[in-house]
Amino acid sequence: MTASVRMTSEQHSQLMSHLFPGDGCEAVALLLCGRRESGPRPVLVVRKVVPVPYESCSIRTPDRVQWSTDVLDELIPEIWKSNASVVKVHCHPTGFDRFSAIDDLSDGELALSFEGLFDEGRMHGSLVLLPDGRIFGRTLQDGKIGDDLGLIFVAGNNIDLWSRRSVRERDDDKRTQQAFGPGTVKVLNSLQVAVIGCSGTGSVVIEQLARLGVGGFVLVDPDHVEHKNLNRILNATFEDAEQGIAKVDVCRRTIESLGRGQLVLPLCLNLDTPAAVRAVAECDVIFGCVDTAEGRNLANRIAAYYLQPYIDVGVSLAANGLGGISTISGAVNYYAPGLQSLLERGAITEEQIRAEETKRISPERFAELRRQKYIQGVEVDRPAVISVNAFFAALAVNEFLARIHAFRNVDNDEFGTVRGDLCEFALLREQSISSAGHLSRYIGLGDQSPLLGRVSLQE
Repeated sequence: MTASVRMTSEQHSQLMSHLFPGDGCEAVALLLCGRRESGPRPVLVVRKVVPVPYESCSIRTPDRVQWSTDVLDELIPEIWKSNASVVKVHCHPTGFDRFSAIDDLSDGELALSFEGLFDEGRMHGSLVLLPDGRIFGRTLQDGKIGDDLGLIFVAGNNIDLWSRRSVRERDDDKRTQQAFGPGTVKVLNSLQVAVIGCSGTGSVVIEQLARLGVGGFVLVDPDHVEHKNLNRILNATFEDAEQGIAKVDVCRRTIESLGRGQLVLPLCLNLDTPAAVRAVAECDVIFGCVDTAEGRNLANRIAAYYLQPYIDVGVSLAANGLGGISTISGAVNYYAPGLQSLLERGAITEEQIRAEETKRISPERFAELRRQKYIQGVEVDRPAVISVNAFFAALAVNEFLARIHAFRNVDNDEFGTVRGDLCEFALLREQSISSAGHLSRYIGLGDQSPLLGRVSLQE
């Protein structure tokens, strides 16, 4: 199993500031991390950056740093209390993109120290930060140096990621890997994406991501194909509706039919289940294509706990009462840990979440609340909305691509929310806003008991 490390862009900036103070010498910091460790894609998620003071280093030269473990000793009570993993980060000011012999010796000693302090065998790590911001690393576990980390992932207004191979690529190799060409394909192929909701917008998002070359998918949707939704679920057939095939299996079949060897895990489950949460938590990016405030809020919470970008897409149509349509609108919200949540943006409300929680108490009342879910103001069983869904699904996928390659003429922080009104044919953008809101205390917590701090997810 190849492990990864995720951090926020703010944490990455903290490391750059401390490890490159301008004197050309190596420096060191520690990361306290949560984990998603028991699945096939283990990951360390950074909770806290702890700079090691320069004065605590007995040696600091351009190719070596020796630091006092007193800083680590002071952190032990916090590490035990929070069940954290520890990752050491040091810099290579010269740009050397390998672990040196000195690094091997230092990491070997540190791995033994970790094993002595935390004897249950939890995974720790060691990272190297280069002057241009690239990072590579390896695990430290069971008292020894482990494998290279598969991916270092930085979630912010831009999405930065490095594999061990990409860090070592020559500059001329990178220049030939054109965005929206081999460069994009290589990045997408290294990622696993969760899509929550596989119906109107979700099936279109999945179709596009699969053809773009995303390497793996976790698909979450508890529903089955019915005749009434054949006009808006891509690749669903009459036979699927007759047999009541799960929507996730229709989408899995579509991806696998491309013959590109993409991995697919279809989960015919509600998101509010331990198996679904754990599988989504292992993914690098989340797409939310559900029409419930409760589901969108839960996806946002997972993204905070496990440091994932979350791209949420929603569509709304309203009748004018005269047989026409007064509003055809939608929005794509981009969340990265440290930015405003969907609740803080007003994309969903506490009142909506509470109303949907009525489902557990009174399914009849819940059904009434959702009776007009597609076109407000009129009951339509088979709405002709595939073109609207496809329009906003494409905006969501392009939002994802813009975060990877930053192809727009203005900074990505100008696109926290993109709203569209097809009646006016207008697209508006709203700036990303940093927030110490209700999700900030959950950033980087990783696995907890119960999962996400929710009693409903107690195993």
